[in-house]
Amino acid sequence: MTQAAFFVLTALADQPRHGYGILREVEELSGGAVQMRVGTLYGVLDRLTADGLIVLDREEVQQGRLRRYYRLTDEGTAALAAEAERLAAGASAAKKRIAEGLRSPRPAPGCTSGTPDGPLAGPGLAGGLA
Repeated sequence: MTQAAFFVLTALADQPRHGYGILREVEELSGGAVQMRVGTLYGVLDRLTADGLIVLDREEVQQGRLRRYYRLTDEGTAALAAEAERLAAGASAAKKRIAEGLRSPRPAPGCTSGTPDGPLAGPGLAGGLA
């Protein structure tokens, strides 16, 4: 699932929204990291609709303009929950590795093998001793 699709589904998780409302919500949810253009949004909405993850909830005319409101389907809710779980598991694994890396000794700069104090003598790339 793309980052844009994830945030669009997240924006629709609590209530139906129209296009501009989705754009604002995505920007807020992502802390400004995801700023979609209108064309990109409607491409994502079309794809999510085709995949059965969202549906058109209703259409309203406001100030002479048609607003289409979209909402999640049950399949969309399940897909969002699964993706959120996948992302959380990945973040957890990364945090664990970072913490483990901070506790283990690091090799000296330029050291590609051996101990943190320096490389071990052994065969080099051409088979000779390094």
